[in-house]
Amino acid sequence: QVQLVESGGGLVQAGGSLRLSCEASGRTFRQPTMGWFRQAPGKEREVVAAISTGGGITYYTKSVTGRFTISRDNAKNTVYLQMNSLKPEDTAVYFCAARGDAIWGQQASQSAYDYWGQGTQVTVSS
Repeated sequence: QVQLVESGGGLVQAGGSLRLSCEASGRTFRQPTMGWFRQAPGKEREVVAAISTGGGITYYTKSVTGRFTISRDNAKNTVYLQMNSLKPEDTAVYFCAARGDAIWGQQASQSAYDYWGQGTQVTVSS
C-alpha cells in the first residue's frame, strides 16, 4: 500500500505564499510521476501541476503558471508545491497524487494517478 501525506496548508492573505509538501511512503514505484490537484467548494477537482520522475519535465495549469512551482526531492520521497502571489480563487483543498509508474502522459487527468493523499486546505483571504 502507498500512503501520501500532505502538509503546509493554511490561511494566508492575498499576495502571500505557502509551500505544500507531500511525502510518500509504503510500496511506491521508485520516483513515480507526481501531481497536485485541487478542489474548490462546489467545483470539480482540477489539476494544478505535475512533475516527471526525475523532475526535468513539469506541467502547470494556465491559472497558476508563473506563480506556482512544483519540485521534488527523490531522496526524501517528497514533492513540493511552492505557491506565490496567492489569490482568493486559489482557495481549495489541495491533493497530492502519484502514478504507479514513471510514465509522462495524461498528467492532467485524474484517472492517470493511482494514489491520493487526504488533502490539505488552503484558504486565501482578500
